Amino acid sequence: MTGLLHGRTALVTGASRGIGAACARSLAALGARLVLVSRGAGPLHALAEEIGPGAIAVASDLVEPTAAAQISRLAHDAIGGAPDILLHAAGSFPLSRIEALTDNELDTALALNVAAPLRLTRAFLVAMRTRGSGHVVTIGSVADRLIFPSNAAYAASKHALRAVHETLRAETRGSGIRATLVSPAATDTALWDTHDPDGSAHLPSRHEMLRAEDVAEAVVWAVTRPAHIDVEEIRLARS
Repeated sequence: MTGLLHGRTALVTGASRGIGAACARSLAALGARLVLVSRGAGPLHALAEEIGPGAIAVASDLVEPTAAAQISRLAHDAIGGAPDILLHAAGSFPLSRIEALTDNELDTALALNVAAPLRLTRAFLVAMRTRGSGHVVTIGSVADRLIFPSNAAYAASKHALRAVHETLRAETRGSGIRATLVSPAATDTALWDTHDPDGSAHLPSRHEMLRAEDVAEAVVWAVTRPAHIDVEEIRLARS
């Protein structure tokens, strides 16, 4: 599959770690030029250097309402227009019972998990329509269908993100734009670090989780299908 994405461009959010970083490496390995977006400038630039000259780092806090427009302008300057692949991998993962949920946890989950991908898709959608192509890939979660205790903010945001994905599909049908939702079960990334899953009887242990590379493999499979194949959704579980 080496070179399968040669000549194509991809913008990846949440690219400095976890699923975003794994996807960025996999897309780069297939020849894609990358715009890497994350709040953490240090790890982000380190990844861009690791990937090489085909990667451009854009440090931006997607919680901010103005971030999408700024990223869109920078991406246009860097790659000459809308990316061929827009991958939403940035996310916030609060675990709190409803009565203990803070305003900051709630606001961040909704801003990063729902509003940011919606705004960023909106920023590129007109250009994708004009071009007649584009692939919007959204990283969902098992929580976009199922509910767990202490999961109100996260599950609410992922259910809403699923609605954004399904609305995008309905509005772009027949336009040449494709949209794929990749919804993994618990995946071993740094998002779990503050929750100590191995020390909780109510959470899966890390060795029971998927790996970020498993999710990246699903993303790569979706974006490398022939143009006439539209992969609506991929759900991943650990066997």
